[in-house]
Amino acid sequence: MSKLNLNQTTIKECRSYAFDIATQVQSFIDQHTTVSVERSILRLLGIDGVNDFGVPFVNVVVDHIKNKADLSLGVCHYLSYEIHNSKTSPQEIAKQISQGNLDLSVYSKQVKSPYLKDLTPYFNQALMKIEKMKDIRSEWIKQTPAKDTPSKYVIVATGNIYEDIKQAISAVRRGAEIIAVIRSTGQSLLDYVPFGATTEGFGGTYATQENFRLMRNALDEVSLEEKRYVKLVNYASGLCMPEIAAMGAMERLDMMLNDSLYGIIFRDINMKRTFIDQYFSRVLGAYSNMIINTGEDNYLTTSDAVEHAHTVLASQFINEQFAKKALMDESLMGLGHAYEISPEIENSFLLELAQAEMSKEIFPLAPLKYMPPTKHMTGDIFKGSVQNALFNIVAVTSHQSIHLLGMMTEAIHTPFMSDRALALDNASYIEKAFKDFGNEITYRADGLIVKRANEVLNHAHELLFQIKNDGMFKTLEKGVFAGISRHELGGKGLDGVFVKHKDYQNPIIDYFIQSLKEKNNVK
Repeated sequence: MSKLNLNQTTIKECRSYAFDIATQVQSFIDQHTTVSVERSILRLLGIDGVNDFGVPFVNVVVDHIKNKADLSLGVCHYLSYEIHNSKTSPQEIAKQISQGNLDLSVYSKQVKSPYLKDLTPYFNQALMKIEKMKDIRSEWIKQTPAKDTPSKYVIVATGNIYEDIKQAISAVRRGAEIIAVIRSTGQSLLDYVPFGATTEGFGGTYATQENFRLMRNALDEVSLEEKRYVKLVNYASGLCMPEIAAMGAMERLDMMLNDSLYGIIFRDINMKRTFIDQYFSRVLGAYSNMIINTGEDNYLTTSDAVEHAHTVLASQFINEQFAKKALMDESLMGLGHAYEISPEIENSFLLELAQAEMSKEIFPLAPLKYMPPTKHMTGDIFKGSVQNALFNIVAVTSHQSIHLLGMMTEAIHTPFMSDRALALDNASYIEKAFKDFGNEITYRADGLIVKRANEVLNHAHELLFQIKNDGMFKTLEKGVFAGISRHELGGKGLDGVFVKHKDYQNPIIDYFIQSLKEKNNVK
């Protein structure tokens, strides 16, 4: 039963508009591929490592085909022919291309490849690893005591993976349930994935497969000590979104920031490029049971949280439909929202509670990602601690799922271990003190909370109708989200987008889609 008396017809129409918006974009996605999608396929076929110049072999192969042949046919066309003819592994093919001893362009004029089955043994190795990781996660979660309060999520961001591990372990022992490793500043704009363990990131640590493996192993060890499973998060959004998702699936990341709108608006990544990349990565995430975290919360760091709250809700509706297009279960949709209303506004707490309750009522099965106050943190650590306490109260009261803890030193520096410990203590105290508070209270039908929630819903409904008519590309050009305008031909990465050839083949995504359709009984 709705505590907010939300109009269910309006919610249904919002979903219908969002479905139409996502369908328009999906028709574009289905006709295109990108360099990063094709590199992801190579990773899932077992190609790994870098050449003598530090260039990832997957980049070597894709750039070779792009420059000398026709990438619109897809990498599977070329590799299947070469594997069939030379009986050589994908990894060896990549090395031969890097050394200048192999030219795949000889296959660019060949008919549609009849040899895709020659890829199966290599793809099966990645599948076996992903399946193993899914089983391990499932068994861990079964053994972890169930709880009905938000999962406490904290970040580490030293730049050094080994230091990150120390800080993560310290946080887990203090009560953290989810660890997010922040990426090095600007990595989302790199059109390649760095290789190996790294120790020199800026404002965060490079997302590499080896760093994923090291942190996952460390969290597994402390999970054994604590007798509860600790989830790991990293960031897939960016020019290498599908590749990082593939690496995360193979190394058992549990959540990934996976949101094209975030990349378009805040990293100026070309919208065409990243919508295509997002679809592939979300299909892979759906198959691998990785929760996606979306970035709507960031809109309110540049737009007023009262005036533009409806843009967050509209984006949540759209991201939900994009995820469904990728056959993702609602239990994996960590849609984002945030506690960002100015504390100087009268009844700001009630307005924040209305927003949080509304999101939870509209997306009851989604593990919503609730973000802490950042925009209005001033450096006054005492006031900041109170702001975070109020945020924690809303999170527990409205039954949020993924609760990213705020730090009292948010506006000053990257948090010290002691800052993180204080944040965890604050959240743990409130978690106990307010555990059943949300179940005990109701809201006045004519009160501020109910009025505010319905007002935001109605404005989101109007906006979604407008976006449906304008189209997603035009909407982003108008700067509707976060007040930032992006053009469909602007941003980074457009040169990596290709119209699929009529003979394009991608048996890997075909396998994932077919498996998900069978799992979900979708025709």
